[in-house]
Order: sequence, then structure tokens, then C-alpha cells
Amino acid sequence: MPTLDPYITDVLMRDLVGHDRRPVAFLVYVWLAAEQQRRDAPIQISYQEMAETIGVSKSSAQSSVAWLVQRRLLAATKATVTATPVYDVLTPWRRNGRQKP
Repeated sequence: MPTLDPYITDVLMRDLVGHDRRPVAFLVYVWLAAEQQRRDAPIQISYQEMAETIGVSKSSAQSSVAWLVQRRLLAATKATVTATPVYDVLTPWRRNGRQKP
């Protein structure tokens, strides 16, 4: 069974929830990290699907993704402007900056 990186709960949670005052961003990050680890691949999901899965509003999910990308905790790519984004969870505190399976 995969384990949660201690940095996520020891540092990142306080940083996103306390300092940045963006608790939904923390939820989005944790959910995407767990899904990426489970699937062993980046996640392609719409804002609506993400919001429903996590239990937040679509706009909260969208602004959280934007914040995580800005903070370089998440990479989002699209094949075209209207395509569903593919999210790659980043771990900048690790040498390689990527999630390990």
C-alpha cells in the first residue's frame, strides 16, 4: 500500500492551509497525488469531475489548480485549448521533483 509523503502533512498542509489560506488547494493536491500514485500516471480529469470527486465547487477546484500550478506543485498540460487537462503532481522537495509510485 502506498504511503503519504510526510512532507505533505508536516510542511505542505500548514503552508497551503495556514499560510496561503487555501484549504481546497491542499485537498486537490492530496487527491491528485493519491490518484497519480494509484494509476502510476498523470491524471486527465475535468474541473467538474474533480470537484464532484473531492466534494467542492467547480470554481474552487479551478482556482486551486491555478494556485498549485503557480506554486509549481502541479503541472497542467492540454493537447488543445479546449481539451481536458492532464495533471502531473510535482514534488519539488525531492531531487527529481516527481511523485514516486
